[in-house]
Amino acid sequence: MRDTIVAGAHLCDEETVRVVCTEGPDRIRELIAMGASFDHGEDGNLHLAREGGHSHHRIVHAADMTGREIERALLEAVINDPNIHVFEHHFGIDLLTSQDGSDTVCLGVDALNAETQEVVRFISKVTLLASGGAGHIYPSTTNPLVATGDGIAMAHRAQAVISNMEFVQFHPTALADEGLPIKPPKRRENAFLITEAVRGDGGILYNLGMERFMPLYDEREELAPRDVVARSIDDQLKKGNDKYVLLDISHKPREEILSHFPNIAAECLKYGLDITQDPIPVVPAAHYMCGGVRAGLQGETNVKGLYVAGEVACTGLHGANRLASNSLLEALVFARRAVQPSIDDMISSPETFHMIDEASDSWARPVVPSALKSSVVSDILRTTARVRRELQSIMWEYVGIVRSTTRLETAERRIKELEVEWETYLFERGWEPTMVGLEACEMRNVFCCAKLVVSSALARHESRGLHYTVDFPHLEESKRLPTIIFPCSSVNSTWSSRQLQKQPIC
Repeated sequence: MRDTIVAGAHLCDEETVRVVCTEGPDRIRELIAMGASFDHGEDGNLHLAREGGHSHHRIVHAADMTGREIERALLEAVINDPNIHVFEHHFGIDLLTSQDGSDTVCLGVDALNAETQEVVRFISKVTLLASGGAGHIYPSTTNPLVATGDGIAMAHRAQAVISNMEFVQFHPTALADEGLPIKPPKRRENAFLITEAVRGDGGILYNLGMERFMPLYDEREELAPRDVVARSIDDQLKKGNDKYVLLDISHKPREEILSHFPNIAAECLKYGLDITQDPIPVVPAAHYMCGGVRAGLQGETNVKGLYVAGEVACTGLHGANRLASNSLLEALVFARRAVQPSIDDMISSPETFHMIDEASDSWARPVVPSALKSSVVSDILRTTARVRRELQSIMWEYVGIVRSTTRLETAERRIKELEVEWETYLFERGWEPTMVGLEACEMRNVFCCAKLVVSSALARHESRGLHYTVDFPHLEESKRLPTIIFPCSSVNSTWSSRQLQKQPIC
């Protein structure tokens, strides 16, 4: 608990931290029972690693591919359960909502089958978002390609409360392709992560002059929390006008390095780098969104029937900066906690389907742009790709690791202009507000999340955790409160801020 709260710059919700720390071990035992295979020491017990910000060795892992192993075990369990139906390659367009007095109620989701280009409407009394983060609002991210903030944007449009979006964690050490002996033939779609455990295992950070620099910034040196290490690297890059720094683990025994970090060693060797002999070129990359859809202790949101778990959620666990490895733990704990309340919702809401009958007549159906010429669609796709790159570069340039009020205001203005330009381009070419396509819908969500990050950052007049601004460089006890973004009116709003099914039916 203490390590989590210290890393979170005392913005964590203490009850949430207690719940996760208390229930976490049982969730890990359940994973093992499901077939997840974790590393064991010579004594037969689980091998526990240590990462930045942790005072003890306590992290269960599967070599340097823990997330992959957990996902493998969970997917296998899902496939083998006859009661679970998986709809692959379906993209969530918008949540379906209705008003019940002052309450917003979620009644399902519209989705796009990306393979068949067919819109599918799922009606449900209970919906749980587990859609991950929004790393692709930045040009370089460790996140998978699908992390375009879709769940956060859908929830925001559906009147869910959003919290703490200014706290974007940049992982301090992603592989810097520019520093590899053999350059990758094309730009990576997502950055390759050099795990925190390399520093936990004794890895040392050097600048290109081979000067060790972390002791200049923090007494915890390489084991300082991620926000401190990322800012320190950023400072070194700016001072030397360099593209990367170096992370060296080569002083450790070769066999130990290869057994602890087989995946990293193999990836680097592909490009001519032997990590048992040479330092690894690293650079910060967008990694984790500490903010998201505001959730209670059961994963519930202010929208009835809507639950969240994982990175899409803001439970209060991470505060202003997530402690290493707490992401997987939080996802497990809150997914489990949402089970019983969602069952209760199913049983206790007989009136819901009556509401669906009433609402569904007024919901517009999203349509694919089959009425547009293929040349027009191609032009729209090309323009959307350019706009996305432009937005990402604005975010990196003005809303990165170190911020200022002027730069944030510049970002706000330029994003607004870019969004108007993009939407005007679409609609002038015959795109309708109810039209959907994967790239256009992702772009709309990227715009939505980028604006949420900028407005949250402008609202915090202090530096805390991952949010560092030169205009308010100190921590202010009076400002130790979460940032809250309440639902907004959709009047005069942009396409990215409006639910598609709420468009007028022609």
